[in-house]
Amino acid sequence: MTHALKLIFCLIAFASLAASMERHQQAVLGHALPAGQSRGFRIAGWCALVLALRYFVDDDGWALGLVRYSGFTSLAAGVVFGALIVYEHFGLARGGTRERR
Repeated sequence: MTHALKLIFCLIAFASLAASMERHQQAVLGHALPAGQSRGFRIAGWCALVLALRYFVDDDGWALGLVRYSGFTSLAAGVVFGALIVYEHFGLARGGTRERR
């Protein structure tokens, strides 16, 4: 599996974990999801991270695979976190209109 696909897999995992949190649901959707949907996103995110670990270890072995997994998950978490900050900062959740203070 290529590095780009592994990064995309980690991004999807962290996006799912972010979607499971009520704070991010409020910011992006404007309302909280039902508990069952939130739990589904949380389970999907953790399963995706476990599967990503499997791909890293299968390709690179335990020593280098864990190091690359750590790096890719850190990068993916940073990208998702940064995207959420930008999304909230520019008011995209409110239809692109930002309130002036």
